[in-house]
Amino acid sequence: MEDRTILEVKDLAISFQTFEGVVKAVRGVDFTLKKGETLAIVGESGSGKSVSTKAINRLLPKKNTMIESGEILFEGTDLLKLSEKEMQKVRGNDIAMIFQDPMTSLNPTMQVGKQIAEPIVKHKGVSKEEAKKQALDLMDLVGIKNPTENYKSYPHQFSGGMRQRVMIAIALACEPKILIADEPTTALDVTIQAQILGLMNKLKKELDTSIIFITHDLGVVAQMADRVAVMYAGQIVEHGTADEIFYNPMHPYTWGLLASMPTLDVGQTELYTIPGSPPNLLHPPVGDAFAPRNEFALEIDFHEEPDMFKVSDTHYAKTWLLHPSAPAVEPPEEVRRRKAKFESLYLGKGEINEMGGEALGSRS
Repeated sequence: MEDRTILEVKDLAISFQTFEGVVKAVRGVDFTLKKGETLAIVGESGSGKSVSTKAINRLLPKKNTMIESGEILFEGTDLLKLSEKEMQKVRGNDIAMIFQDPMTSLNPTMQVGKQIAEPIVKHKGVSKEEAKKQALDLMDLVGIKNPTENYKSYPHQFSGGMRQRVMIAIALACEPKILIADEPTTALDVTIQAQILGLMNKLKKELDTSIIFITHDLGVVAQMADRVAVMYAGQIVEHGTADEIFYNPMHPYTWGLLASMPTLDVGQTELYTIPGSPPNLLHPPVGDAFAPRNEFALEIDFHEEPDMFKVSDTHYAKTWLLHPSAPAVEPPEEVRRRKAKFESLYLGKGEINEMGGEALGSRS
């Protein structure tokens, strides 16, 4: 992985005009993506993950979307300042996207092979015959058997896992520099999910593509991510390397996400849930947005928004608990138990962990 920043999002703020009022969906988001790395963006539904990444490809509805501030710099060019015609040269060519449900993303009336070939013709300017040849190669690359026969198939003739492979082939058709995957395995069963994740990791290494992986599943993060950004109420509240987020989480919301992960423990009888609900972003809360759900909240959390405190050169968290004057607080017992289990059983051993992926310490 190169130490070169390919994408930089700065102070991005996005609101939507609705019948009830203005929803402040993204509130000052900053993150970077380096060449050849996978950045996972995690958080509950409604935290702003998809909105932030759809803004990169300018896929948000124009009628009611307001970009209130920010820059999205792709190789130094601010995508927010490009015309729609200029953006069409970037979208699908340099930056491609895989959506959550392939059945609603594919054209049901068009052969899957032609859907893969279409962006090749548009962006590469090659003949239909050459595009078909490249589409067949892509179908083979993503593991679709008998590509010549399946080229003429329609989406309804494929299983969910095969349709998602078609979506990946379409996204990779123009060899994009960035691949945005918006919860691409949520609708798939566990076995197919593992195959798709393995395929994406394989293609990332072979094609040196940078990936932004959006998910609410920390088990998926353990298999995919080099770095992790945790989002809550339209803000990034913690970011660091995958090892730092799993082994040394600092934000109470991250503790809650980790504690909520299901395990294969025989004695586990119930799942931990984070109490309460996310705030209504029609009226963003004063102070720390997570404070009403946080058992460790301080008085200042209800009055003043916390700074982003530095834990290490690569690890930051937006919580007053990291202020030098804050009382010392230990993560909940469930988080400490999981951390100890990770460290004692899996770190550096390259074994398969309970989430179905390689141990964090064995990631290359």
